[in-house]
Amino acid sequence: MQKKTVQDYIRTIPDFPHAGIMFRDVTTLFADARGMRLCVDQLLAPWAGEEIDAVAGLEARGFILGGAVAHQLGCGFVPIRKKGKLPGATYEQEYALEYGTAAVEVHRDALPAGARVLLVDDLLATGGTARAGIALLERLGAQVVGCAFVVDLPELGGRKALEAMNMQIHTLCDFEGE
Repeated sequence: MQKKTVQDYIRTIPDFPHAGIMFRDVTTLFADARGMRLCVDQLLAPWAGEEIDAVAGLEARGFILGGAVAHQLGCGFVPIRKKGKLPGATYEQEYALEYGTAAVEVHRDALPAGARVLLVDDLLATGGTARAGIALLERLGAQVVGCAFVVDLPELGGRKALEAMNMQIHTLCDFEGE
């Protein structure tokens, strides 16, 4: 029997949220104990043994992954949330959507200046949310040491956009198309 890869645990749902989209559903990965452990271990592998002060997770699936990665690395976790969801004083960063804009926020006191942070999320598409998260972390004075994603959709250009920012990018699998 061949060992399963992270990609084997991810289901594809056609035409969600609308026609023509092939939705990559990581909830099936999260639901499987072996799949989840494999995923977390592989996400943190490039940074094992490095000094990481915190993991920042992008809402919402990045919270699940980021919390698990932070636990394994023995460091703190910082949520980067959709606008209006954090109770304290925040910094806000807008980013472009297909139609319009959205914004994410981080608490102003989430990290000390100079903190070394790993950014984690489930999916890298255009890179808009990740770029906004990086901007927020840098505004706090943090050093983003890299970005880890489960899925990359290379055709949408997110990896290239983040690499243009001199980010180290680690992904576990690629899917063609949107």
